[in-house]
Amino acid sequence: MKPKNILALFIAAVILAAVAYTLTSTESPEAYIEKIEAERERQFKFIRFNIESPLTDSQKMAFKKLNFYPINPTYKVKARMIPVENKKVREVPLTDGSKEKYIEHSYVEFSFDGVTANRLLLLQAMNEPDKRNFFLAFADGTSARETYGGGRYINARQDGKNSITLDFNLAYNPYCAYNPDFACPIPPKENLLEIGIPAGEKNYEE
Repeated sequence: MKPKNILALFIAAVILAAVAYTLTSTESPEAYIEKIEAERERQFKFIRFNIESPLTDSQKMAFKKLNFYPINPTYKVKARMIPVENKKVREVPLTDGSKEKYIEHSYVEFSFDGVTANRLLLLQAMNEPDKRNFFLAFADGTSARETYGGGRYINARQDGKNSITLDFNLAYNPYCAYNPDFACPIPPKENLLEIGIPAGEKNYEE
């Protein structure tokens, strides 16, 4: 299977996890932490054991864990969706120099602790069957330091008429963070944050 197809399958699995997570988002703090930990364990097992993992066989032999920031509910935020007027298709550059088409759907505005306002662009896959599912590729002040320099991803699901929950504790690395043979979408310029978001997955260390 081609690396791009494997990446698509992985993203689909993450979307399913995000859907289940959204549908039960009223859980207690303890249940929330357990859910994030369970998702992280699922990611580890996929990367370590699945035949479609981006790791080479030699990498799998040495692979011990994924690195994450501590779970912090502060980085689970409710964002306001602002639809893009005259939606258009954007050709998003990939790390191998090719391009992939997405729909520019909405901007999302949110704050951490009610202080810093932020604005990011939500993209939607051209063939996305569920129009409530979105793809967010972003980079921030931790990129190329504590987290992967090419940015990280979140798969989010709209949970209100004009709102969506962004949980940066679920931010994950693209496959090219593990293996440069994979082609991964590069975050659009709208999604390059100056602030650091110390949540979610950290750099992969061999």
